Amino acid sequence: MASKLEIRSQFDLVSELTQLFCDDLKQVGFKKAFYYQLPETDINDEKKIPSLIPVKKFEGDEAHKLIINSYLDLYKKPGISSRVLKRHPGLLVLHDVDKNQLTARIQQLNKAKADFKNCILAIDNNDARFEAVHNAVPNLITLAAYRKIHFETESPYSVRFTWMHKHATKTLSKKMALAMLDKSASYSNPRMIDQHTWQSLVAQEQSRVASLNDKDKLRIRRPTRVSPQVNVRYTAQNRYHVSAALPFILINPEPDVKLGALNDYQKPESHPRKKEYDFLVDRLYLEQVTD
Repeated sequence: MASKLEIRSQFDLVSELTQLFCDDLKQVGFKKAFYYQLPETDINDEKKIPSLIPVKKFEGDEAHKLIINSYLDLYKKPGISSRVLKRHPGLLVLHDVDKNQLTARIQQLNKAKADFKNCILAIDNNDARFEAVHNAVPNLITLAAYRKIHFETESPYSVRFTWMHKHATKTLSKKMALAMLDKSASYSNPRMIDQHTWQSLVAQEQSRVASLNDKDKLRIRRPTRVSPQVNVRYTAQNRYHVSAALPFILINPEPDVKLGALNDYQKPESHPRKKEYDFLVDRLYLEQVTD
């Protein structure tokens, strides 16, 4: 297990390289800068799923400063949720910079972040991991320190933003699913319904799972919070998307690259992906794996 000294040493390397990277961004010339400020989540609201996420747009010098500061946003703030991490979507378009030098810096920083993450994940107990990290680096938001910096050195056709619905998936056996349902049957007053009705509901769910073959595979495909993404397109077939948790950097692109903006998020009336699945237990997003 990683020692406090090892964790602190690896984090100090991440901090040092982050500061050097930010110093580089202050010195190089930028052609365009856009930062899309999202609201922070109050600690009392971290379990609420927002139906509207307003976006405040900044451009130019002000956006450039906010972009640089976003790479340094690693610590907890009083009253602000550290479970719902604030994302920093943005786009920094650089021109006439030493591409090799800057990409080497970003790659070095990303490697240090990955090494720090691996150092933490080597601690297999969640409680021990939490204690080890916060003893070594008090008030650190660990997942924020893991965030990779995405960039592009080739000139794409377009760079645009969108909101993406992701799913957290977990594979489990029939036995595990039944154990989960058995545990939930003992919950008191869930969903504000009486205990008898609740237990009857769970019993129906247990019956559906129990009817399966013991070798059948099950999966929980649970929707997670919507998140901003960067879409990079070269052609209709050659495209990719990455997280917009941190600002995206476009290095020395052609002047005709098309740039999009991040608009406010408005939750659709019905989840577009939920209709694609026939859930065995709807409230748990539990489905039978058929592929």
